[in-house]
Amino acid sequence: MATLKTNTLTGTSTAGSIAVTGEGGSATTNLQQGLCKAWFQVETDFSAFSDSFNMSGLTDAGTGALNYAYTSSFGNISYSVTASANEGGRNTTVIIVEPTGLATGSGELSSCQSSGTNALSDNSIGLQAIGDLA
Repeated sequence: MATLKTNTLTGTSTAGSIAVTGEGGSATTNLQQGLCKAWFQVETDFSAFSDSFNMSGLTDAGTGALNYAYTSSFGNISYSVTASANEGGRNTTVIIVEPTGLATGSGELSSCQSSGTNALSDNSIGLQAIGDLA
């Protein structure tokens, strides 16, 4: 098996577009479209990112809610955000994480228990965003 090492990949017909042939050999996927463009993990007090990519800021917006900002903005608000929460390692309460207020350079999310009340701040929350950067 050969090893390819490079610092930059550029498409031959379109610089920002690289097609990757799928496992079956007949379907292709656009490499840039399939990449996660931003993500973060934040622990219980929501004071700082535990780890992140393309994230520049985080603000605690109250119990179970936070605001976040991207380092590099999305090109429009038609991007996909997925988030999840873990309530202190317990599996007894359903936590619903809802991204709200999407903007090209920032977003908001809130987490609540299945009863609809804001979740306690002993959650860790992860978020992933996929779409076209500006």
